[in-house]
Amino acid sequence: MISEKMKGLVNNNSVIRQMFEEGKIMAEKYGKENVYDFSLGNPNVPAPEKVRETIAKLLESEDPVIIHGYMNNAGYPEVREKIASSINRRFGTSFDESNIMMTVGAAAGLNCALKAILNPGDEVLTFAPYFVEYKNYVANYDAELRAIEPDTSTFIPDVEALERSITSRTRALIINTPNNPTGVIYSEETIKKIAEVLEKKQKELGTEIFLISDEPYRELVYNGDEVPYVTKYYDHTIVCYSFSKTLSLPGERIGYLVVPTEADPSGELFTAITIANRVIGCVNAPSLFQKVVAECLDEKADIDFYKTNRDILYKGLTEAGFTCIEPQGAFYLFMKSPVPDEKEFVTEAKKEHILIVPGSSFAGPGYVRISYCVARDTIVNSLPGFKRLAERYGLC
Repeated sequence: MISEKMKGLVNNNSVIRQMFEEGKIMAEKYGKENVYDFSLGNPNVPAPEKVRETIAKLLESEDPVIIHGYMNNAGYPEVREKIASSINRRFGTSFDESNIMMTVGAAAGLNCALKAILNPGDEVLTFAPYFVEYKNYVANYDAELRAIEPDTSTFIPDVEALERSITSRTRALIINTPNNPTGVIYSEETIKKIAEVLEKKQKELGTEIFLISDEPYRELVYNGDEVPYVTKYYDHTIVCYSFSKTLSLPGERIGYLVVPTEADPSGELFTAITIANRVIGCVNAPSLFQKVVAECLDEKADIDFYKTNRDILYKGLTEAGFTCIEPQGAFYLFMKSPVPDEKEFVTEAKKEHILIVPGSSFAGPGYVRISYCVARDTIVNSLPGFKRLAERYGLC
């Protein structure tokens, strides 16, 4: 018999993963080329060539015992120093290795941070729509996630609603920009307003509120847009980063946390986070790939590929009559369902062999998420099916 906590998680198993599995079954039945699976954010472009070259070089030149062995729970000091220097050069910060912990992707980093700061009964806020797993992560530490409803015309955070939502139980706010599932980037003005509210409420309530910035899509931006570096605007910030999207390495599970000195003058928080890394079972980030990413910090996957995919998909959908916001970053498009119950639309789309995720999975009912990090042919060949759906619902 499983635990009561796990029963709830089993009952609410990720719709994204369920659709991904369903897509594999459909591909076997109808042929992979005839199924248009937009369910999972699994990068379709290869890692930069330097990643492969670095792996080969390290395996050839490094001591095999050392390259696959344990190190500090926070990661190799030299790797952390290189990452700190890279961040400082790009964003004008002043970090060193003591501010960086290597993690098993952004997800493990977020879990380490939450475990280090949450007590049972605490609240964590986030802006809807949000990445589906946040709720599970927070609940795992016996805290509660509360979503702040968005302005659906822009999906920019409602800062006034944030101020109304903060209570004495509020321990953290999670933001995700570029956002999954909307592709929206939070502007510098928005980040400044969020910081002002958090500062005000900390003083008013006499509490400490952390701003946790989940940034796996930081480098995936289009049209020259910039993503503000949040530590510059608010002291009590923790940054969760992953190389999964930037370097197309989702299965390698490699990322890092940034804990600024301003957020942790005593070093107690950083120590707690590194211990949490052991407690949740990660122990340390993957040994080989710590060294790989340290040599590839200036590399990026083919962002132009995603931009072209976005342009083709957005043009095709809007011309068919669908309503959606053009993504500024990441590789997701959040489209308004032609009927209030978006799950009905998702079911109808399956008849066209199109797999999309209901927005209610992200606390965004009435919308669907379309992940366009797929083969170009998947997008082009899906458009006639989307057109037939639009006709079926009287959109064109």
